[in-house]
Amino acid sequence: MLTTTRRRRALLRNLLIFAGFAALAVLLGVPAKAYEAQQFFANDQGQVEFVMPSGNIGCIYTPIGGTSVYETADGLAEIQCDRVEPSYIRAILGGQGEGYLLDNVGDAGCCSLTQQFDYDHVVTLGPFQCLSERRGLTCARQDGHGFFLSRALVQAR
Repeated sequence: MLTTTRRRRALLRNLLIFAGFAALAVLLGVPAKAYEAQQFFANDQGQVEFVMPSGNIGCIYTPIGGTSVYETADGLAEIQCDRVEPSYIRAILGGQGEGYLLDNVGDAGCCSLTQQFDYDHVVTLGPFQCLSERRGLTCARQDGHGFFLSRALVQAR
């Protein structure tokens, strides 16, 4: 009976060691997804417009101080992104505070086709960083406030 218990413990120990090495091998063998940086040109007012490859989400970045025809709510930089389908929603993130959503947009007019934000790319615009993925668009500041837009889900934080 004592040898049976020792054998079970040794087998269990060996299985745990093997499982640990297998898990480590999987973790080390699966590289993290790398996102390539993308650059966009700004218009003469400093604004940057881009659209996702699907054509369903388009964004406009406005720098600190706004433009000659548009002032941001807090005077700081701002990014606004519009999702067209399945319902029109605008996500806005200013230079401070949380991102927020508007579903009653009076000036709906998405999306400029001048610059495409390729999937698996990231862009930094002022204090914001946006990530384009097939599953949707994420834009945030370093403090964690931002938003996520896709056909299936809309979130602001």
